[in-house]
Order: sequence, then structure tokens, then C-alpha cells
Amino acid sequence: MRIERVEPSKHKRGRVLVFLEDGACLKITEQELLDFGLRAGDELDGGTLGRLKEAAGVSNVKATAADLIGKRAMSRRDLERKLKEKGASEADARYAAEWLEAIGAINDADYAALLARHCADLGYSPARVREKLYEKGVPRELWDDALEQLPDSGEQIDRFLQSKLRGRFPEEKEKKRLTDALLRRGYSWGDVKAAWNRLGSETWEE
Repeated sequence: MRIERVEPSKHKRGRVLVFLEDGACLKITEQELLDFGLRAGDELDGGTLGRLKEAAGVSNVKATAADLIGKRAMSRRDLERKLKEKGASEADARYAAEWLEAIGAINDADYAALLARHCADLGYSPARVREKLYEKGVPRELWDDALEQLPDSGEQIDRFLQSKLRGRFPEEKEKKRLTDALLRRGYSWGDVKAAWNRLGSETWEE
């Protein structure tokens, strides 16, 4: 198979496009261009072409992986899942994730801490944060360290109520609405009731 032309990608830095005589276009990196010594007019035998296509496939998966984590943080498990959804093989998805992990681009411990802080900012309880860590594929052995960074549940509830009330005394309807919101965030009835007591507001029985 003859190479018709080789040119840098206009859209992806470090990406090289290799156009073959059968109309195919392989997207590779500059490193692979050097490794294979590719030039326009070169004839590729079956073995070389197969290795080049394999390398191109890996490069595409790695580039997709880099794009995904560039858009938002995620766990390694979620990254591999999304890559497979986009057509990558399990082996290529795992390799791309390992590559990003090796260069420090993804780190499940850092992601767990980031996710826990984000959930805390939304007013979620530790129980709800655990659900999110599970949902996002964070390994269980990383949960405790992430959860240790969370504020005390009572402080979280107090902060939530204070931000909503801004010093006002709530009417019964608003009080129930805020209580329901806290329960949805995973706080126990006892913790919510104690918070109302701390604010000096009248409580009601469950």
C-alpha cells in the first residue's frame, strides 16, 4: 500500500494525517511518524501497514481520552467506560487510561476529594457523597480519605439553612420545604430536627 501524502492535522496539535492510495486516512502522532519513518511515496507491506493501523487506533483512543478528561474530571472507571462507548476495545481503553494515569492526568484519589468537596458545596450529606463516589466509579479504598475532608453534618445543615433564611424566621410551609430538601440530600431526620432546634425554631414531630 502506497502513501499518497503525509501532512499535519489542521485541527489537532501533534497529530499527523497519513493518506493511503486506497483513500484511507490514518491519524497518528508525530512520534509514530518518526518511529515508522513515514514519507509520501513509501510502499507499506502488509505487516507494516497492520502495525501502523494498530498504532493509529491506539493514538485515536489516547487522543479521545485526553479530550474527555480535558472537558471534565472523571474517575478512571468512567473514562474507560466512555472510551468503550465510543468504540474503543477494552484493551485500548485500559491502555489509554493507564497512560493518562502514568503522566498524572487522571488520579482517582484527587478526583474523589474533588467530588466530595463539590458535593459538600451542594449541601449533600456524607451518605449522599458515598452514593456519588460509588456512582462515579471511585474505588472504595479511596472513600474514607475523601470523606474525612467533609465538614461536620451539623455544620453543613446549619450553613444550608442560614443561606436560605438569611436571618428570617421561616413560616411552616417554608420550614417543611427546607426540611424536605435536606432529607433529599441524605441527612437524617434527627440531624435536621437538631439543626432547627439550634436555630431556635419550633420543631414538629415526624
